[in-house]
Order: sequence, then structure tokens, then C-alpha cells
Amino acid sequence: MSAVTGVLDVAWARAWVLAAAAAVADAKDELTELDRQIGDSDHGVNMDRGFQAVAAKVPDAPAETVGDVLKLVATTLMSTVGGAAGPLYGTAFLRAAKVTAVPELGPDDVVALLEAALEGLVARGKAAVGEKTMVDAWTPAAAAAAEARDAGADPTGVLEAALRGAEEGAASTVPLLATKGRASYLGERSQGHLDPGARSTVVLLTAAIEVARG
Repeated sequence: MSAVTGVLDVAWARAWVLAAAAAVADAKDELTELDRQIGDSDHGVNMDRGFQAVAAKVPDAPAETVGDVLKLVATTLMSTVGGAAGPLYGTAFLRAAKVTAVPELGPDDVVALLEAALEGLVARGKAAVGEKTMVDAWTPAAAAAAEARDAGADPTGVLEAALRGAEEGAASTVPLLATKGRASYLGERSQGHLDPGARSTVVLLTAAIEVARG
């Protein structure tokens, strides 16, 4: 846990990862059910396996910057998570790690983290907004974060705005017709379901902000 509430430093990053692992474990059944409706039924299990592996490594892993922690998350997810989630989240965290090689995040760094993660998802998944994927949650999250930063919000405020954007973006996937990934095979039957990747995005960002609030 970060020593000072609202400080997004290495201690916060470690605490975020541990909180995310616990939150993913709690949401495992929900994520699996969402994926059963329009996917392979494995998103919850895969995410839980990956974040439990991350949680086992993070406490003892050396880290001087927030990026060091995020890079460990990336490499662990890539090596332990099957299906689409491992490469996608792994790439997102790896891109985020490259722009957060600092001991503590300021408002610009939080925006950079979110925008880099989004760029990684788009690059790896070849996805765009409106295709019913986690990009539909990350895109409004990054946009809301930038808007909050421009309005003078502190790092925690920027992160809170990102979570609100992600929640709205995830909800927007329900009526969408999937045109990407396995869900696209369902055609019109994919409508009326929450995208599991968009939902897991909200789970991860909720953990980040809860740790930041202390």
C-alpha cells in the first residue's frame, strides 16, 4: 500500500497489482459467465490464473519505477494467460510500462499510461471503437483522463475520471453487434451482452482507484 494516500508511486503500483488479483478472483465467475454468453467461457479463469501469478511475484520483485512493476505484470500475463486476454493485456501493460519509468506518476503520466495501454490493445487486437471489445472501455477511459488532466485534476482525480469513462464505455458494449473476435461469429445474437474484456477493464481500474484512495 502506498505510504501516502493519493500518491501513485511504486508502492501504489504494487498494491494495485495485489488488489487487482483479489478483484479478478472475486469477479472470476462473473467474467466466465459473460464470456460463456459470447466467447470461449475462459476469460475469468484465464485472468485469475494470470493475476494470481503476478501477485505471487510482485511483493519480492525489485522495482525502482512504476514501469518496473507494470513490466512484470506484462511479462507474467503473456506467459501464463491463454486465449486472447494474455497477449492483449500483456501488450497493454508493456506499452504502459514504457511510458511510466518514473518513481511516481503525475497527471501527465497517468494519461500517458492509459493512452499507451490503449495503443497496445489497438495494435495487438487490430480493434477499433464500436466492435464490442475492451477497446470500447479503454478509449473513453483515456479520453476522460486527458480531459480531467487538462482541467487540473491531480493524479487520483485523473484516475477516477478514467474509471468513470471505462464504466460508461463498458456499458456501451451491451447493445453493440460484435464484429471482432469469437463473439462476431454470433452475429446479431451477440447484441444484449456485456463484453467480458470491457468488464475486466473496469475491474482492474476499480482496483487502481481504490488503492489510490487508501
